[in-house]
Amino acid sequence: MATLQNDTLLRALRREPTPYTPIWLMRQAGRYLPEYNAVRGRAGSFMALATTPSLATEVTLQPLERFALDAAILFSDILTVPDAMGLGLSFTEGEGPRFAVPVRDEAAVAALAVPDMAKLRYVFDAVGEIKRALDGRVPLIGFAGSPFTLACYMIEGGASDDFATVRRMAHARPDLLDRLIDVVARAVRAYVREQAAAGADVIMLFDTWGGLLTAPAFERWSLASMRHVLDTVPRGIPTILFSRGAGDRLGRLVASGAYCVAVDWAVDLDAARRTHGAQAAFQGNLDPQVLLTDAATVERAARAVLASAGPAPGHIFNLGHGIVPATPPELVRVLVDTVHRESQRREP
Repeated sequence: MATLQNDTLLRALRREPTPYTPIWLMRQAGRYLPEYNAVRGRAGSFMALATTPSLATEVTLQPLERFALDAAILFSDILTVPDAMGLGLSFTEGEGPRFAVPVRDEAAVAALAVPDMAKLRYVFDAVGEIKRALDGRVPLIGFAGSPFTLACYMIEGGASDDFATVRRMAHARPDLLDRLIDVVARAVRAYVREQAAAGADVIMLFDTWGGLLTAPAFERWSLASMRHVLDTVPRGIPTILFSRGAGDRLGRLVASGAYCVAVDWAVDLDAARRTHGAQAAFQGNLDPQVLLTDAATVERAARAVLASAGPAPGHIFNLGHGIVPATPPELVRVLVDTVHRESQRREP
């Protein structure tokens, strides 16, 4: 693999000094870009796009051609793992993901097994192709959904506002949820190992729904399983852990062993950095809605996040969640340029 020309993100993840604050954005390759929509139209469906390595590579690189971002992130979906387990994943416009075979009872859980990673070869091929195309330009972030978040979709059969079926199972059949989480965690462990072997420079875990759980349930089903996944990432590959809505559990997230904890916009970044900044880097945490305002507001909000993070090493600028599809690309450019310019002024 080519030597990295821009390793600013990796140095920030290791809490080393950097010449400026690195920035990348969750869902930076997506529907807000007209060129992405053109490729998706050619592909015919989201799944066709995600499962064709050449197309996944093309859309992964698109935002780097527009903006001076400090990392690329693999274009894929967190639900590739349960899809490989035979649950029949599909995406319907306006409705989100659906599984043909929800996992809600003893028989369905007993039928689950860690999939042959050959079923996910398209993901690992895309990682390798993206790395070659980047040619050392910036690091490549690989990712997976947390075992609990994947279980939420598997049990519910698709997207939900509150995942009530999952929460009922946690109360009524914790033993069944234990078994489900165990097999999913083993699958995710294998999945991230293969991404790292294919060339991913960083591994990120997305725990989108862990914040729905009570504190004891979060420890049992979300955090414990993520620790198992983090433990299997090859030594020396930095890891990022994002658990949306879990800002009151920052101490536990920091203790997970991840290099970096990503936080949503509800978290006090200043307090988080002062309390835990010596143990982990932090990523975040601009509200994505700021990018639907105007250039002056974006600049002001970016400066506020930088001020909250402070000058100490170990901050990666990002959104508190993914880019909203209606975001004007020109405001993303304003954000990226502002973060680079203003953080250079702030560094000693």
